[in-house]
Amino acid sequence: MKVGLFVTCLVDLVRPSVGFATLKLLEEAGCEVVVPETQTCCGQPGYNSGAREVAMDLARKVLAEFRDCDYVVAPSGSCSGQVKAHYVEDLFHDSPERPEFEKLAAKWYELSDFLVNVLKVESVPRKFASPVTYHDSCSGLRELGVKMQPRYLLQMAGAPIHEMAECEKCCGFGGTFSVKLGDIATRMAANKVANARASGAKAIVGGDLGCLLNIEGRLRREGDLETQVLHFAEVLAGGSDDDQGERRPPQINADKRR
Repeated sequence: MKVGLFVTCLVDLVRPSVGFATLKLLEEAGCEVVVPETQTCCGQPGYNSGAREVAMDLARKVLAEFRDCDYVVAPSGSCSGQVKAHYVEDLFHDSPERPEFEKLAAKWYELSDFLVNVLKVESVPRKFASPVTYHDSCSGLRELGVKMQPRYLLQMAGAPIHEMAECEKCCGFGGTFSVKLGDIATRMAANKVANARASGAKAIVGGDLGCLLNIEGRLRREGDLETQVLHFAEVLAGGSDDDQGERRPPQINADKRR
C-alpha cells in the first residue's frame, strides 16, 4: 500500500515532530510512505481569502504530486476538508478537471480516520498515562465527521480522556478569521483554555496544528507554562523533542504574556 503523506504547511514550518510522528504511525502500520519533496500548501489560505486562481493552481500541484498514491493522508482535518470538500464542490465543480479531483478526494484521509477505518489498527507505538482533553477542530468535525476516531486511538494509548465543556466549539483560530477578527478570536481562545483547564487534564490534544498553536499561545500568554498542547499523533507515537517524545512548554518572559 503506497501512502502519500501530506505534511501541511504549519507542521513543516512550526512543529515537524507532528510529521515525524505521523510517518511513524503509518510505517508501523505497514504502509509504504512517500513524502513528495515539492509539496507546499493545499491552497486553503488563498481560497479563504478569495484568491481562487491561486487556490486552483495549488490544488493542481497537489493532484500532480499525489496522483500515483493508493491513499493520501494528512495530520489535519483542515487541509483534508479543503481537498475532500472544497476542491470538488467549489473550485472545480463545473470544470472538466473535476473527475480527477474526485479521485483524489476519494483516496484522501485525515490521519485518525485512516488509522481507524482503513488500516483498522489495534495498537499504537506509545503509552501515554497523563489525562488529556480533546479539542474537536471545526473542519475535521463538521466537514469530515472526525469525532470518535482520535478518542479511540487515545484510549488505545492508555490516555484517560477528560472531556471539556464545549469541546466542539471553535477555538477562534479559523485561519484568516483570527487575523481579521482578532479580538473575537482572542476571547474564543480564552474560553477554550478556561474549559480545558476546568477539565483537570494535563494535556490539551487535537488534530489540527492551527488550533493547537492558537490554544497554546493563549495558555502561555495567561501564564500557564505547565499544560501540554499536543497533536494526537505526538501522543500516539511520540515527537522528536526529547527521548520521551513530549513537548515541554517554552519559557516565556513575563513582558510577553499579553
